[in-house]
Amino acid sequence: MTTTEQIRKALTEALKRRPSLTQAELAEKVGVTQSMISHYASGRKMPALDTLSRLCTVLDLDANEILCVEKPKEY
Repeated sequence: MTTTEQIRKALTEALKRRPSLTQAELAEKVGVTQSMISHYASGRKMPALDTLSRLCTVLDLDANEILCVEKPKEY
């Protein structure tokens, strides 16, 4: 099960990989306020699915990665 803490960690790591992208810039690209990005990054709030999708697009993340979903093994 995905937790807010897992999403927080994934977002924090993704932002570290893009040091030139500020929370304010990310917020503008995603269509939320900078304070919402701060809430997501601190684990106080979880993004809605449409927002999570836009975060994945902007941060070039696989949704499985940010949701901490392991791909099933092929048989």
